[in-house]
Amino acid sequence: MSETTAAPTGYRPVPAQIDLPAMEHEVLERWKSEQTFRRTLDQTRGRPSWTFYEGPPTANGTPGTHHIEARVFKDVFPRFKTMQGFHVERKGGWDCHGLPVELAVERELGLNGKPDIETYGIEAFNARCREAVMRNVDLFTQLTDRMGYWVDTDHPYRTMDASYVESVWWALKQIFEKGLLVEDYRVAPYCPRCGTGLSDHELAQGYETVVDPSVYVRLPLTSGPLAGEADLLIWTTTPWTLPSNALVAAKDDVSYVVARPTGVPPEHGHDKPVVVAETLLQHALGEGWEADGEHRFTGAEMLGWRYTRPFDVVEWTGDAHFVVTEDYVTTDDGTGLVHQATVFGADDFDSVRRNGVELVNPIDTRGRFVPETGLVGGMYFREANETLINDLGARGLLFRHLDYEHSYPHCWRCHSALMYYALPSWYIRTTQAKDALLRENERTTWHPESIKWGRYGDWLHNNIDWALSRSRYWGTPLPIWRNDADPSQLRVVGSLAELSELAGRDLSDLDPHRPFIDDVTFTVDGVEGTFRRVPEVIDAWFDSGSMPFAQHGYPHLPGSVEAFEQAYPADFIAEAIDQTRGWFYTLMAVGTLVFDRNSYKDVVCLGHILAEDGRKMSKHLGNILEPIPLMDTHGADAVRWFMAAGGSPWAARRVGHQTIGETVRKVLLTYWNSVSFQALYAR
Repeated sequence: MSETTAAPTGYRPVPAQIDLPAMEHEVLERWKSEQTFRRTLDQTRGRPSWTFYEGPPTANGTPGTHHIEARVFKDVFPRFKTMQGFHVERKGGWDCHGLPVELAVERELGLNGKPDIETYGIEAFNARCREAVMRNVDLFTQLTDRMGYWVDTDHPYRTMDASYVESVWWALKQIFEKGLLVEDYRVAPYCPRCGTGLSDHELAQGYETVVDPSVYVRLPLTSGPLAGEADLLIWTTTPWTLPSNALVAAKDDVSYVVARPTGVPPEHGHDKPVVVAETLLQHALGEGWEADGEHRFTGAEMLGWRYTRPFDVVEWTGDAHFVVTEDYVTTDDGTGLVHQATVFGADDFDSVRRNGVELVNPIDTRGRFVPETGLVGGMYFREANETLINDLGARGLLFRHLDYEHSYPHCWRCHSALMYYALPSWYIRTTQAKDALLRENERTTWHPESIKWGRYGDWLHNNIDWALSRSRYWGTPLPIWRNDADPSQLRVVGSLAELSELAGRDLSDLDPHRPFIDDVTFTVDGVEGTFRRVPEVIDAWFDSGSMPFAQHGYPHLPGSVEAFEQAYPADFIAEAIDQTRGWFYTLMAVGTLVFDRNSYKDVVCLGHILAEDGRKMSKHLGNILEPIPLMDTHGADAVRWFMAAGGSPWAARRVGHQTIGETVRKVLLTYWNSVSFQALYAR
């Protein structure tokens, strides 16, 4: 400051030690006492509305620093639109169902899996789940209040409330009546620890890098022109599926050759010729092998050749173990000959069924080989790899064994390795709505724009049917009743009132969860048999994707139709970028399937929160920053400013005491000094 612009008498710069948290508490108390948030809603009531949806956090977990980031952006835009004169309702909500809750309760009770839960009792277990989901609501409310996020937590929607469940039932009935909710026997990602399948968008959230064995295996030919003279050579990174080998797939127009060793004879057991795709000879076999020049076959010419299966530890009663041709076979890697198991891969499963091969499955739903399986009976599927590989080597069938580092799907909740497993399940035919989803994505504005036809657009273009059902306990029950005399006869129920009519008694006060809903049966005049509910619950992501209408109890509660129609679709939503395959997708899918309109117009994808050193925050690394202590140390304003202005919203943020401290020094203290000086000078 120059001598000619000296500070007025009485001006003192704000010290670096200013107690910003204490000042914030004064503001928060004033907002609370004067009901400032409610008054902004009252003053704008009747004006044009601007709709915002609050994505429901899972209430059984404790809030983290990443929740501050999301809440900052979910607060800034509604405040701005309110200042512009719009009426902006902001209804909070809680995601109450699903595996996260069940796993937490299992740990609390010392249970280990579904048998323990059923011994404990479904009613008692679900009661503990209900208790658990509300345990941390106060912590989320405290975080919401402490950071000054204006959202209505006094009248929240909860996905476990009966009115919410009935709305979800209604939506599923609409989907069923359109022919899009079907039961099918398909291969899907399956968690043997949790005992249930996962949907494709859940699968995308749980990949982890692992090292698995990569093996090249000989399968001696027993028919065709090379019978007894050469072996088919297949490659797999899942040796545990080899006891279930049913077929070998080639490709019609690919050229296959017989490769023989040259020069120094290979080690014992590897001197017999092998059949591989011509273009993969060097890749698969390495040095010391070459095509014999006499034998060349297309995949079509190999059709029907028979071979000896790699293991005889599983009993087969039907025809199997011959060469088929499939379009999905490539020559990008491996040998050009694909090992097909029965029930552990979607392509394999389809091929086996198409070729009339028996569906042999030696692995139970716990992920263990059934006891009667030879060699590996009782072993966990991935733990069987070593035993199987050693046995192949001892019998001269192991051509090569390498370690293979790759990304492998794990359960996003319990982190167990998944297996692809054929089970009957209920699916929503989202593939039938692909064009509609692409249309709705086109009319949606994404920030950043690259997500629209990049990360998210790719997801839609490769969309597969939604595996909806879960063989679990704490969730929205699937509202389908099946006739025990004629399983093809189904009744899908859209409300408790409708179920009351079918059952012939008042069920309006019934808790719609298991096991109470399981006890409701009914008969239909003129139809033999009793209708009983199918046992599954639904994917909790369908719950959260239904919030635009289910938060109002649509269409059953009085006023719900008007409330929904005035607030659909949302003008704005914002969550972390990983929700492109979570809530962003389920909102769009459910909205499009039920109302033929995406649930939102504009979406902001937020970057991830990292530790100060750039690593992911985790309890294991000890670098977690608890949100309330962080704000009590530096002030909520400092944390909010950093989240809002510390780079583009979709960029990853490194959060730590040093970065937040710099925000206080460089921004907030400068601001307070400027305001203090201006105020005194003005007077």
